[in-house]
Amino acid sequence: QVQLVESGGGLVQAGGSLRLSCAASGRTFSSNAMAWFRQAPGKEREFVAGVSWSGSSTSYADSVKGRFTISRDRAKNTVYLQMNSLKPEDTAVYYCAADPVVRRTVVLSTPQSYGSWGQGTQVTVSS
Repeated sequence: QVQLVESGGGLVQAGGSLRLSCAASGRTFSSNAMAWFRQAPGKEREFVAGVSWSGSSTSYADSVKGRFTISRDRAKNTVYLQMNSLKPEDTAVYYCAADPVVRRTVVLSTPQSYGSWGQGTQVTVSS
């Protein structure tokens, strides 16, 4: 059974940092693009950041550019999201997701493009 498990969420003050991890089990995603999405209460799920299957290409939402960094360790089947200079508006449940298409050359930003999802981890930023 394929599983994506997020960890690293928590409560942090504005200006602080968190590092989220997403570990895959059941199969390898080393040839799939991976992404982080987030969903705040009453809002739609939105793209945060994505990394290509090779790790050579990344994409970010404008709201997190310069503050968040996505990376992956293909050997460990794990994707990370380093979040710095956090703001209260970053508060949300963060989900990692895997692109079902192997070795796609672009990083997609719509939730419908991703086939496997984790259960999410809560990030709360206090002002």
